Amino acid sequence: MAKESSHRAHAAGVHRVVVIVDENSNPFELGCATEIFGLRRPEIGRDLYDFRLCSPEPSTPMRDGFFTLTAVAGLEAADTADTLIVPNRPDVEAPRRPAVLDTIRRAHARGARLIGFCSGAFTLAEAGVLDGRRATAHWQWADAFRLRFPAVHLESDVLFVDDGHILTAAGSAAALDLGLHVVRRDHGAEVANSVSRRLVFAAHRDGGQRQFVERPLPDLPDESLAPLLAWAEERLDSPLTVSDLAARAAVSPATLHRRFRAQMGTTPLMWLTGQRLALACRLIERGESRFEVVARRSGLGTAANLRTLMRRETGITPSAYKRRFGPEAN
Repeated sequence: MAKESSHRAHAAGVHRVVVIVDENSNPFELGCATEIFGLRRPEIGRDLYDFRLCSPEPSTPMRDGFFTLTAVAGLEAADTADTLIVPNRPDVEAPRRPAVLDTIRRAHARGARLIGFCSGAFTLAEAGVLDGRRATAHWQWADAFRLRFPAVHLESDVLFVDDGHILTAAGSAAALDLGLHVVRRDHGAEVANSVSRRLVFAAHRDGGQRQFVERPLPDLPDESLAPLLAWAEERLDSPLTVSDLAARAAVSPATLHRRFRAQMGTTPLMWLTGQRLALACRLIERGESRFEVVARRSGLGTAANLRTLMRRETGITPSAYKRRFGPEAN
């Protein structure tokens, strides 16, 4: 049933995502990929991706023998992938299968997008496709990664890195962040928000946020940022500043900065800018074509500022975003 559905979707031109599963692969990241790219989306009204699993062997034991994966396609399925998600596993020192590495190299050579979750960065680096590029991996393996792959520019204190056709995520939940980032890049903010709602997960955490926070929970219940964030999200079109946020929270700007770093892994200004840019994207997707209005309603001020931030964060201009994700594109 799943194979037939995938074949029909790909024949219709839907972007094909293929995950390579190898011996001792982590089930969590496989589940993240399946949840984001593999589920049907009746709430959206169209298929976003054609999703398939493949493996070099007919029977693949997952991490620590938790379960065995069978009845998936062979590695040849990866040769038709538009996006290829590579294997990740806890034994980062063990070499990957030559057949898997060759498959990754072929995908890279023909321009497919490559994604590595967590230790998947080791797989990509071993295949030789990360040399001279930016990447991230789980913080606990950062030193080992740098020793083995000095030609890769590892950013060990971020959630994920988008380096164009090769994307890497830190560990575990960061796979969801990167997956939603890919959906946002492919289908726009509104669709990504719909997917995140179904996941009951934050719609947008910037890739530059830290991998871990200083304290798992605030020391005092009244230090939670949740009420402040909800208040600010309702006033994005107002000229809010960090001082305004600090005054609302009844703390100094320095204290607010520390709490944001500890609880959110980012700064108040970066969070505020990210929320405003996400609102701007949604306004464009809903049909607002006057970019000065988009900038004003999202709190970004001017069309020039909107253009600068959107190009920096999405890689495209507001006009290109409108052509790709606006109502006329659907």
